[in-house]
Amino acid sequence: MAFIEVFEKFIDQNRKIAFYAAGTAVALLGLGLGYNYMCKEKKLTQVGVVSQLLVHPMKSGKAVSVDTAECLRMGLKYGELQDRHWLVITEDGHMVTGRQQPRLVLVSLTSEDGQLCLNGPQMEELRVPLQQPNNAVVDCRVFSVDVQGRDCGDEVSDWLTRYLESDKIVRLVHFEPHLRAQRPSEKEPLFPKDEKVAYPDAAPIMLMTEASVRDLNTRLDHGVTISQFRPSIVVSDCEAFTEDTWDHIQIGKVEMKRVIGCGRCIFTTVDPETGVITRKEPLNTLKTYRLTDPKQKTSPILGQYYTIKKTGVLHVGEPVYKVNY
Repeated sequence: MAFIEVFEKFIDQNRKIAFYAAGTAVALLGLGLGYNYMCKEKKLTQVGVVSQLLVHPMKSGKAVSVDTAECLRMGLKYGELQDRHWLVITEDGHMVTGRQQPRLVLVSLTSEDGQLCLNGPQMEELRVPLQQPNNAVVDCRVFSVDVQGRDCGDEVSDWLTRYLESDKIVRLVHFEPHLRAQRPSEKEPLFPKDEKVAYPDAAPIMLMTEASVRDLNTRLDHGVTISQFRPSIVVSDCEAFTEDTWDHIQIGKVEMKRVIGCGRCIFTTVDPETGVITRKEPLNTLKTYRLTDPKQKTSPILGQYYTIKKTGVLHVGEPVYKVNY
């Protein structure tokens, strides 16, 4: 009897061991299949090469061309300079851009040794502290959206007012992380609801290709440069307008999702070298063949807006991959 009980116990124990072993094997197999599925499903196809990285610290101001930049959720960052984090406003808080003051495109905003540096044609260089925490926080508006910025002081205000030869005082504000930001989804529902930006028109990144601008120039009497369209990232080694189909891209470790095409406006008619606005070209020509988004009926599309899904560092010369699943 004792022998039978021992034998039955042995069988029972081994049955449990076999059961656990089988369960473990199934779990490991599942993990392995899941891993293989994920790895196989993410397919990278090279579609171009980064040829330029352009940081525009001040909205409507001159671009800073860099070889490398951090790519953060709110756009490109180079040292202390973050893209579209400074904004010129009227005294009552309304934004002032190159649409109203085209000569703003000639103003350079840079930083050095903890100082903000302003330069413009026929103007003395102005340097003030980059951080001025005791200055007032100002309520202002970017288009119809309420935002905030920290005032950069009277010296900067006087410099900009004199440069623009404005009959009204203008001021400069700087966005800080704790201040009220724009939520692009309030203007365009296609943007994620948690997306935030400082002072750009719509998105943290606007990407363009050299080929699309070359195609445009074949239709113009006088060619334009890509800087006229103020992109963050410029891509070479691809066909014109293929960026319209890059829904998910990866550059280095950075991943971006395309949201919507960049609808072009009168600002594209400001020459970035002279600060002169024509109000005609290249916008009129773009309207003849790039009214490709039914939602933006009168705004021709050139370039694409992206949100950042994985942050990192970008370098000129890096390959651009289209991600497919």
